[in-house]
Amino acid sequence: MNRRHALALLAAAPLARPWVARAQASEVNFLLPSIRFLTAFAPHNLAEARGYYAANGVKPNFITLRGGAAVATQVGAGNAPMGGGIGDTPIIVRPNGVPVRAVMALGGGALVTVVARKDRGINSLRDLQGKKISVQSVQDTTYYSLIGAMGSVGLTPRSAEIQSLGPAGVWQAFVAGTVDAMAAVPDWIVDAEAEGVPVTRLSNRGNTPSMAQVVIASDNAIRAQKEPIAATCRALLRALADLQADPEAASADLVAFLGRNGAPVQAPRVLATLKLYNEGVYTDMAVPGRVDEARMDLVQRFYVDAGIIPRASPLADLYTHDLFG
Repeated sequence: MNRRHALALLAAAPLARPWVARAQASEVNFLLPSIRFLTAFAPHNLAEARGYYAANGVKPNFITLRGGAAVATQVGAGNAPMGGGIGDTPIIVRPNGVPVRAVMALGGGALVTVVARKDRGINSLRDLQGKKISVQSVQDTTYYSLIGAMGSVGLTPRSAEIQSLGPAGVWQAFVAGTVDAMAAVPDWIVDAEAEGVPVTRLSNRGNTPSMAQVVIASDNAIRAQKEPIAATCRALLRALADLQADPEAASADLVAFLGRNGAPVQAPRVLATLKLYNEGVYTDMAVPGRVDEARMDLVQRFYVDAGIIPRASPLADLYTHDLFG
């Protein structure tokens, strides 16, 4: 589904009936910030492949937009009850009046890593001065993670040439050498290395405040549509546990599922990508699915200090665990 069709769908029935009861499951719209069949959405796809949504009585309709900020805007406007982003998303959009918060975390690490081509002599974030950097979209919260990383060493978005190239172009331009660095999810790092391009990792959880993926929902949807949102999160949490416990088996099921849905992938890349997610994204959760308040506070304070957002929001407005209460 392209972006025009997605927005047309959002402008129609979901406004009045965001989820519709069916005989066996409740349908619920779930917005994604990029192409659904990326390994980045392994929990979302594995939950369907293994029947976890059906087991929880829910049927998510995944709709792709371009970037986490776009997802947050539509969710906040009531055009869908929930969507995907990263933990940074509510921090960034809430000061602009977008009433969304995280309802479930898909890890305690950081989704985005800033990486450079090894052949460009870039060995630190400071070396990005004057370089070309690819991002998926400037409406995507991975972009804000990039400028946050740059801000940690005193660089601004104007310090480099940042190019918005889409979910495929972001890493293809990196491989082609038309950019020097990229703000990457693990999928794109594996894609680049599989194409023979060695990378230098410039950012990590230790030197750049950022967060893992989350499910976001609007304040109104949390009150009015708690059960379908909670059911979707329970299915995702079960899939996440499977990905951590046995990535090889999960990879095999994902490859088969994606192939059945017209998105054939290379099995070795999927497994390599899942291993990266387990190492740096799905890790470090004291309680599975729970948002780390201390981490969110740290990230928000960094964004305020760097001038990326105008003011801090109360932490209680940025996340909730009520769906699991």
